Amino acid sequence: MGNGMKRGRLGILVGGGPAPGLNGVISAATIEGINQGFEVVGFRDGFKWLAAGDLQHYTQLTIADVKDIHLKGGSILGTARTNPAKSETSMHNVLDVLNKLDVTALVTIGGDDTAFSASAVYRKAGGKIRVAHVPKTIDNDLPLPGSTPTFGFETARHYGVQILRNLTEDARTTSRWYIIISMGRAAGHLALGIGKAGAASLTIIPEEFRDQPVTAEGVADLIIGAIIKRRAEGSVYGVAVLAEGLIESMGEKGLVSAVPGGNLERYGKVIRDDHGHLRLGEIEFGRLMKDLVTTRLEELGIKMTMIDKDLGYELRCADPIPFDAEYTRDLGYGAVKFILSPDAGKFGAVISFVDGKLNPLQFEHMLNPKTGRFTVRKVNVDGETYECACHYMIRLEKSDFEDISQLDKLAATVKMTPEQFRKRFGYVVGLK
Repeated sequence: MGNGMKRGRLGILVGGGPAPGLNGVISAATIEGINQGFEVVGFRDGFKWLAAGDLQHYTQLTIADVKDIHLKGGSILGTARTNPAKSETSMHNVLDVLNKLDVTALVTIGGDDTAFSASAVYRKAGGKIRVAHVPKTIDNDLPLPGSTPTFGFETARHYGVQILRNLTEDARTTSRWYIIISMGRAAGHLALGIGKAGAASLTIIPEEFRDQPVTAEGVADLIIGAIIKRRAEGSVYGVAVLAEGLIESMGEKGLVSAVPGGNLERYGKVIRDDHGHLRLGEIEFGRLMKDLVTTRLEELGIKMTMIDKDLGYELRCADPIPFDAEYTRDLGYGAVKFILSPDAGKFGAVISFVDGKLNPLQFEHMLNPKTGRFTVRKVNVDGETYECACHYMIRLEKSDFEDISQLDKLAATVKMTPEQFRKRFGYVVGLK
């Protein structure tokens, strides 16, 4: 049974937003924990009740409880965004409850805040509680080794592509365009994964702008350029996928400048934080972009139907596809194996696999000490996989302006001269 570690109880909890495969990790960790001599308990709603010093919101988990849940979406333990590391009292309550329940090992499943809270539990427990964190996010933006995905991403992309294909067929049937806003505030992996695999007309992610300013008008003109190019080819429908991270890149000033009269309240609640900054997530970004694109199209003499669609909540609790069902079994098993290893007595870790081999990553090496967050893994827009994505998109390119016949055709679509078209849209491909 391992290295002689006192078994006691193994606790499991889930924090942050849902992701397909949560139950797979819970199941695998529970089964392996019991097989290795632990009594396993699941804490309800992440750190929420632990932080309150509540001794009631947990349940003992048996193999019978978890043997059939690995192919089901959601989390049998629920989830919450409570971050006890932000309060000394809350962290004291967490440790107090864990000690009273004889929890000697803890498996946490979650993102940045949950990982930071888990690292704080390990540090403040002084080695009395071993901690393994299983990273999850459908955004795929955590810096795991190589191109290893975060669990839940592949399933979210799978179902996102199905929805995209349905909307594409609707667009084809009704001669309209859709603007889809995909989850992914920090990186464009999910938007690009859905758009590329689902053959969207174009996908726009914040990384593609590199260090250049991102404006709502500029993004709108990228979409309009694709619409014009499609029309020049005889197609009057399409789908554009936008990563919600574009909101952060534009910022409050960029959004306000794009709205007539600067009245952002037309697009949701204008809520500010303690520092006076706008909470951008409250703004209906898809509707804003749809209205902006529609207005700019009408100025060009094009009237058409455009629909906006937010995509994300539909994906987070989907039943995991086989990839994530298998992957999360590895992660849950790996978490318990790490906990029983000598290394777990020396450090807490984020669980990952490289080439089929368990690769625990020390919290100190994964979390930024100043922010308490993971370093964000961005889309590599200088690699061939992004280059390939762009080659199968419909968007204006420099070659469209260099080919005289092509430029003539594009300009004629919006009743412009070639020079007028170049002056209006050349900037989107870097022409001055």
